[in-house]
This record gives sequence, C-alpha cells and structure tokens, in this order.
Amino acid sequence: MKAIAIDLGGTNIKTAVVDKELGIIEQNSTPTHANLGKDHLLDRVASTIQGLVKKDGVIGIGMGLPGLINLDQTTVTHAPNLPGWEYVNAADEIKARTGLPCKIENDANVAALGSLHFGVGQKFESFIMITLGTGLGGGIIFNKQLFRGTHGMAAELGHVIIDYHGPLSNSVTRGTIEAYVGQRFLSRFASDMISQHPENDLYKKFSRDYDKLEPIDLTLEANLGNELAIEILEKTGQRLGYAIINYTHMMDIRKYVLSGGVSKAGKWLFDPARDIVAKHMMMPFQEGFELVYEDLGNDSSLLGAAGLAFDSFS
Repeated sequence: MKAIAIDLGGTNIKTAVVDKELGIIEQNSTPTHANLGKDHLLDRVASTIQGLVKKDGVIGIGMGLPGLINLDQTTVTHAPNLPGWEYVNAADEIKARTGLPCKIENDANVAALGSLHFGVGQKFESFIMITLGTGLGGGIIFNKQLFRGTHGMAAELGHVIIDYHGPLSNSVTRGTIEAYVGQRFLSRFASDMISQHPENDLYKKFSRDYDKLEPIDLTLEANLGNELAIEILEKTGQRLGYAIINYTHMMDIRKYVLSGGVSKAGKWLFDPARDIVAKHMMMPFQEGFELVYEDLGNDSSLLGAAGLAFDSFS
C-alpha cells in the first residue's frame, strides 16, 4: 500500500511516494512560488505529483501545511506565508487536479502522525508530540488517533501561557511557552544573557551579530563545558518542563515525543525538563511518564502526511 505525501511550506513543496511498510521510496522538491497566488500554487502542487500518482497501489494523497484545518481535513484558513490562502478547500482542489482523494492537516499534527506511523511513537498508544522549531508546534495522539478537538484545531501547544509578564512571541499575549523554547525566541533570550558576559566565548563569537546565533551553537558550547550555554539551555528546559506539566494535568497523557532543531540539545534540554516534572507534577500523573527524542528528521512531515492518507483511505 502506498500514498502520496505533500509537505507544503512557504519556501518549498516536498512530495514523496511512501510505502506503508518501507517508508519513503521516491521524493522530490520544488520551490513554492507562493507569491504568484493560490491557483498557481495549487497547480504547482499537482504538477509535482503527476508522475508519482501512476505508481501501483497509491490509495490517496495526504498533505501537511501551515494554518488552521477544519474538522473534515479539507479546508485551511489563514495559512501563514501563503498569500491568498485565507480560506481554501485544498483537498478538493488537489483531488480535482489529480483524480486522487486528498486530506490535509496542520503541519505540526502531521509531524505527530509521522512519529505514530514510522517513528518512536509507534510504541505508544497515546502521546503528545512537541516540535521545537522556529516556534513550538504540537500534536496529540490519543488511542493511536490524532486528537483534533471539536473544530479540528486542537493542540496549539505553543500558545499555553506560563508567565503572563513574560516576553512576546507570535501569540496574542505575553509569556507563552513558544516565547521561551522556539528557535527564534530562544536565540533572543540567549543573546540577552550572553550580552551580560563579555568574558564568555559565546560573547566573543556572536556579540557583533546575534542574528547568527542558533540553538546548535548553544549545544556545541554546552558539550564543551561552557557554563553559560548550559545555563541558557537549562532555563529553557525548565520552562519546557512547566509546559509539559500543564499538558499532562490537562490531558492525562504521560508520553512525550520531542522533535525539531532545538530538541537536538538533548540532555541539556531534556534533563532540566525531567527535573521540573519530578518536582512539580502531581504524583499520580508521574507514573509512566516518558520524554523521548524523535529522530525522523526532515522526513517526519512527509511520513506523517502519508500516515494521514493511510488513516483516511485504507
């Protein structure tokens, strides 16, 4: 059994044929050219898969993209970085162009489906996926199914408030968890701390241009024993731990899967989060708690989009 997977972003359209057992067997990528409008982009998406739909055993198309998705997984609203996509029934548009049934889903939810079908999430009945990229995305898997809420928009985990006096991010209020652990905002927090330590190697490397500072730089310095880098990642991990406590107390789900570039900090991020959980989560909720890393990497979105198609059409 095979499915066509589409990962639609503001920069590139990634497309793949995914076998349910073997994973990705063929893939390609092409620039999005989103500025040329909705119809042009839909035509480009369809053209990227024309050769792939002829593969034997293809049952349908799954597509991950940014934005809010309706409960039927057909329509996206307010898709960021895609001009003209304020309200688009992308599933029907793609089906009309390719002849194959299509379902769409938010890109963070798709990452959770990737882990469920092909990654470490396979071993869990229920888990919460936290994707630490430019911001913080999330997906909730409950009893091997994507939990989507009453309107299809559940799991906006990055907007959970942990300090209403805290920094701003992409949320409508201050102090959301995204303001502390998303790459863009972590780098800002790190630059503020580094500027207070001119003797530190991080200051010497980045004080002239903090825009070049990325989470991987903090991880590399932490691995070398840089105490400031360790402290920055520790504070970040602690805030992540508080967010996890909120999610657990609300959902009673005790398994967590972390992915994305920031999560590559590994123990420097995970251990402080686990410490906060051990100290402050209600004891009955700590039974069975796990926090693990997902290493599917850049393939997670395509694998998750295929998982969406398998769940929808098989």
